[in-house]
Amino acid sequence: SIMAHSKTRTNDGKITYPPGVKEISDKISKEEMVRRLKMVVKTFMDMDQDSEEEKELYLNLALHLASDFFLKHPDKDVRLLVACCLADIFRIYAPEAPYTSPDKLKDIFMFITRQLKGLEDTKSPQFNRYFYLLENIAWVKSYNICFELEDSNEIFTQLYRTLFSNLQVNMHKLYICVFQNLNKQAYDLAKALLKRTAQAIEPYITNFFNQVLMLGKTSISDLSEHVFDLILELYNIDSHLLLSVLPQLEFKLKSNDNEERLQVVKLLAKMFGAKDSELASQNKPLWQCYLGRFNDIHVPIRLECVKFASHCLMNHPDLAKDLTEYLKVRSHDPEEAIRHDVIVSIVTAAKKDILLVNDHLLNFVRERTLDKRWRVRKEAMMGLAQIYKKYALQSAAGKDAAKQISWIKDKLLHIYYQNSIDDRLLVERIFAQYMVPHNLETTERMKCLYYLYATLDLNAVKALNEMWKCQNLLRHQVKDLLDLIKQPKTDASVKAIFSKVMVITRNLPDPGKAQDFMKKFTQVLEDDEKIRKQLEVLVSPTCSCKQAEGCVREITKKLGNPKQPTNPFLEMIKFLLERIAPVHIDTESISALIKQVNKSIDGTADDEDEGVPTDQAIRAGLELLKVLSFTHPISFHSAETFESLLACLKMDDEKVAEAALQIFKNTGSKIEEDFPHIRSALLPVLHHKSKKGPPRQAKYAIHCIHAIFSSKETQFAQIFEIQAIKMMVRWLLGMKNNHSKSGTSTLRLLTTILHSDGDLTEQGKISKPDMSRLRLAAGSAIVKLAQEPCYHEIITLEQYQLCALAINDECYQVRQVFAQKLHKGLSRLRLPLEYMAICALCAKDPVKERRAHARQCLVKNINVRREYLKQHAAVSEKLLSLLPEYVVPYTIHLLAHDPDYVKVQDIEQLKDVKECLWFVLEILMAKNENNSHAFIRKMVENIKQTKDAQGPDDAKMNEKLYTVCDVAMNIIMSKSTTYSLESPKDPVLPARFFTQPDKVVLVYFPKTTNVLGAVNKPLSSAGKQSQTKSSRMETVSNASSSSNPSSPGRIKGR
Repeated sequence: SIMAHSKTRTNDGKITYPPGVKEISDKISKEEMVRRLKMVVKTFMDMDQDSEEEKELYLNLALHLASDFFLKHPDKDVRLLVACCLADIFRIYAPEAPYTSPDKLKDIFMFITRQLKGLEDTKSPQFNRYFYLLENIAWVKSYNICFELEDSNEIFTQLYRTLFSNLQVNMHKLYICVFQNLNKQAYDLAKALLKRTAQAIEPYITNFFNQVLMLGKTSISDLSEHVFDLILELYNIDSHLLLSVLPQLEFKLKSNDNEERLQVVKLLAKMFGAKDSELASQNKPLWQCYLGRFNDIHVPIRLECVKFASHCLMNHPDLAKDLTEYLKVRSHDPEEAIRHDVIVSIVTAAKKDILLVNDHLLNFVRERTLDKRWRVRKEAMMGLAQIYKKYALQSAAGKDAAKQISWIKDKLLHIYYQNSIDDRLLVERIFAQYMVPHNLETTERMKCLYYLYATLDLNAVKALNEMWKCQNLLRHQVKDLLDLIKQPKTDASVKAIFSKVMVITRNLPDPGKAQDFMKKFTQVLEDDEKIRKQLEVLVSPTCSCKQAEGCVREITKKLGNPKQPTNPFLEMIKFLLERIAPVHIDTESISALIKQVNKSIDGTADDEDEGVPTDQAIRAGLELLKVLSFTHPISFHSAETFESLLACLKMDDEKVAEAALQIFKNTGSKIEEDFPHIRSALLPVLHHKSKKGPPRQAKYAIHCIHAIFSSKETQFAQIFEIQAIKMMVRWLLGMKNNHSKSGTSTLRLLTTILHSDGDLTEQGKISKPDMSRLRLAAGSAIVKLAQEPCYHEIITLEQYQLCALAINDECYQVRQVFAQKLHKGLSRLRLPLEYMAICALCAKDPVKERRAHARQCLVKNINVRREYLKQHAAVSEKLLSLLPEYVVPYTIHLLAHDPDYVKVQDIEQLKDVKECLWFVLEILMAKNENNSHAFIRKMVENIKQTKDAQGPDDAKMNEKLYTVCDVAMNIIMSKSTTYSLESPKDPVLPARFFTQPDKVVLVYFPKTTNVLGAVNKPLSSAGKQSQTKSSRMETVSNASSSSNPSSPGRIKGR
């Protein structure tokens, strides 16, 4: 122990004073004593514990200063200086104080304690010395010696009484013990004291802060500059200590001084945000006032508030609602830094626990992905990406949380639609690092991609497909650049390289800089064969993900030498490499992806766990493979992949088989030579699909054969006729001549199909639907060929008439599709006019919609021709093929050869003829432009002076022709008042249909009044007579007034 230790006194009690200091005794005046003591104080103040010689030298002086002469000296200045010396002596001689007697020690400590009273008067010139004394004993823990004295309690009681007798002293004690927190015991002691005396001390504390905060008396204490730190410390010790100080803070929050407001905001942020703080709920006005600072005019204050939000969200979820309101406004702050920090605050909290942020807060981040500033957009995108990876990919907070943020994946991909290349590059980076992390093992990576693709919305899927397409395109551009670099240098190759560099730079950020860097990189590629070889591997379609990683590493390593603190050239090339390196897809990946699809098909996948219905997963998986088969076809070239696809082909699910066919079409170019066993297994399946499969599969199977096999013709010859018909027609249209007579033989085949109702074998083995399809294909093929003049010439009248009957086919779909194809050819002015006559037969269609459609088509086609003639007045030589009125002779001829018109004078059959004629004439005669009614009449009269060119010597054929003419004439006469005028010009009749005219005109109209009545009486009675004759299709009389030739008032009134 300190006291047990006795000093060996080496000298004889002689006192040595510091140089320049004479003896201090009662013989000198007080002023002289003070002067000498000050020098002694200075000496001891400058000494430290290592000054062994000096310690020995001044030991007797130390003992002398503790004598009663000094301890009981009447002058307070002398006592203060002696106390300072003694405090330093305890410091210098620690741990062995030179005083050994317990009584002496007690006297000394009681003496020092009494001197501390001088702290009361802060205005005193000696205040600093008193403070030095306090600081010294606190620092050296001198009073610890007292614990070993019997009367220690008495000493400590006296010490605390002295210290706490005055507020300012208390504050300084706090400053030392609390604020500086120099040692734990002092801090704990002060803390315990404050807690116990909270009620008593609170008014003093309030008074102190009132002086400093409200009255601005900073000189009151050295603590003034640390006032806010002190408030925080006191608040942490016991919030009750500050009950009356907090309203003062509310006042300070409204101060006009920006700096002051900022200080208070920083302080309150710590007080509100602390983990166990209940300040916001206890002091609502202060909390509301604080929230108001979110809208402060001073930017640093708003920034401080936004930063605080993060801690507050994490420590006080109950305040999230209040914060949301204010963060919403700040997320639209004009200051970029504040918008940026709003995102940081929300994302930081979300990364700690997704439940801390509500949907509104996440929505603010979502909105900022479209901010006008790139730095803010980038922060928002990266934030969402990190949240997605943690809670959706790694399911860090369970399924509900994953569901809450499932929109993130779509949102991030939607950004790919933005024009800015920076945004698009970031989406690519995010996709590779956060959505489908490229460092996952292949099977895991593909599983991740598979379920991601299955749950993306349509626009996100399109964006992802676009992303692969862009990367693929860029990879090809770089491959082209390498090929150009390897060529011998010529002016042309230098130009080509330059233009290729320009194309590539458009795919990099900051195109201006990128252009310079790309030129530099081109130079590097020319000079450095190693880098060129690595890049060639990287862009080759067979590069695996692992290889790609190695190539990128090697290239960046070489370009990064010598090392520089910043290397924008290297950064730019990294961007390029990142875009073209295959980080997800290679042969192994595709194989793993197909296995994953197969698992879903077999029902052994975890589709339900992943929250995806199995059907949806399979369909999306195949869609994904289909897209990849366009962008990465070579990655499909493995036996394993092709075998899996073959298995898909044989499945019952149509969608699965369709997708497999499309994938084969895109990837099968090398099957014939590299995978013979796949070829021999695939061919029979394709044959079967193209003959017996559903239409779409048949179509894709044909495409596959076309893409994969070299002997296409042999394969096609064995496949069903429809595809063959379409192919032949396309081939003929491509040739545009009939030198080889292929057109003639094709037409023969087409008419045979029509003749046999679509059953070429005539063994009754083909199903009804298939026969209909064939008839439609044959009819459509003739219409297609008729649009090419060289084939139109060789279509015989019989073939044309047979083709026309498709519009009266028994199958509704055949009639519908044939009518559409006919209308298309006519409205584009590609089909000759006689094909418009076919529309007349539509009058016999039993379905009202079909008749209405045909009428619309006729109106449109007649108007199209009339318009054309108006605009091209000079084309008089084409008049015969364009003037709509010229459709009348073709219509008459077609109706005379209608298979339904058998008996020349049969009244029922003539009614049908009249309906068909009226169907066309009603529209033609709606207007009497250029005296067209007389022109039509003249045409009909002229026909009666000719013979039917199809059989000029066949009396019955000609009789039918003239009878139809008479029916037409009857309609014209009953419908027009101007028919008898002079015809504006002499009509020319088509020579293929009619012979040259002679002048004999015979009337072949039936004599029976019944028929004439039927034609002359209003149709309302005639049309209602029951019709019994059979036809190729179900027929119903058309009793609507629009096709009623016997109401003459109708046209005139129009």
